[in-house]
Amino acid sequence: MSTLLWLLALALIAIGAIGTVLPALPGAVLVFGGIALAAWIDDFARISPLTLGVLAAMTILAWAVDFVAATLGARRAGASPLALAGAALGTLAGVFTGLWGLLFMPLVGAAIGEFLAQRDLLRAGRVGVATWLGVLLGTAAKVAIVFAMIGVFVAALLL
Repeated sequence: MSTLLWLLALALIAIGAIGTVLPALPGAVLVFGGIALAAWIDDFARISPLTLGVLAAMTILAWAVDFVAATLGARRAGASPLALAGAALGTLAGVFTGLWGLLFMPLVGAAIGEFLAQRDLLRAGRVGVATWLGVLLGTAAKVAIVFAMIGVFVAALLL
């Protein structure tokens, strides 16, 4: 039974790492869930409650960075609520269109939303690019945090 639980913990961590770049999956939460399961399996011998607390804080930080980065990018460009909704819909559509769609559909969605709100093509392009940069920077930060979490987990197991 212990082997199956370890496999489940590792699967959660792996799926979470993938979910870090896929908006449909809560990547950091899944990684944390896998690490918490591993700590529980090991009776918190190598992964202490303090370590889990630090990892929980990192999970919250990853979620916050993801949310705030795209919003700040859009707000900095003066995006309308329609642009924000368009970016969200574009991100969702990107999940189903492969890597290029995942990378560029938030830009397209934000630009379309802003164009519908303001009827200004230049402004729509500027808002789309700003939103897109926010999404990319947020994703990069989230990936860094999640891999740091995995690093802390591996270090706790090996040391």
